[in-house]
Amino acid sequence: MEKMSGLIYEGGEKQIFAADDPSLVMIRYTDDTSAYKGFKKGVIPGKGKVNNMINSSIFMMLEENGIRTHFVRRLNERDSLNRRVEIIPVNIIVRNAAAGSLLQRLGLTEGAALACPVIEYCYKSDALSDPMINRTHVDALGLATKEELDFIEETSLRVNELLKAFFEKIGVLLIDFRMEFGRCDGGIVLADEISPDTCRLWDSRTGEKLDKDRFRRDLGDVENAYQEILRRMEQGGLIR
Repeated sequence: MEKMSGLIYEGGEKQIFAADDPSLVMIRYTDDTSAYKGFKKGVIPGKGKVNNMINSSIFMMLEENGIRTHFVRRLNERDSLNRRVEIIPVNIIVRNAAAGSLLQRLGLTEGAALACPVIEYCYKSDALSDPMINRTHVDALGLATKEELDFIEETSLRVNELLKAFFEKIGVLLIDFRMEFGRCDGGIVLADEISPDTCRLWDSRTGEKLDKDRFRRDLGDVENAYQEILRRMEQGGLIR
């Protein structure tokens, strides 16, 4: 059993602890939640356990399909062991349908289908509220090389296809999602998490939102929405 030591990072929704093995860290998923760059905060009972279960099952599925990730194994209900990575400070957003900020920026109707997946980049900076950037910004700021960004973009599209198929099995549409990547062992790996915190997930029949938008927009029943994704995954045999 890998021993954990001190807290090395605490975000709005997760804690990261050092391990005795310097190449590893433990991520603890909490029930805390936040939105709008931390201006809105709250607690969703049981969310940490749900997200840990969902994320670890998804990362195992991705690994089996050739996507390298930082995930090692789930330790318990709230904690997972992960490889220590150097996070590339660029958030990747993949959009399959119109939602969120895309509505105001492009004047689209919520839920409108996009002719192809849209990839967006944001500079990962709390001080600057994660502004949107493009590939030339990434190059100019030295955030990643062209080769790294090419790999990240190609991997993001592959992850998108795998996740769409994964969620279709349980009657859920993947509207959009956010990813982070990091450098590890001379390569690039998928990091952070994939859960209702980082995805927009809609019921494919009713359009009901089953994700963090219920918290962002005060739609209520937030805890049950997260639990519903887990329940469907369990019923579909997708939980590991």
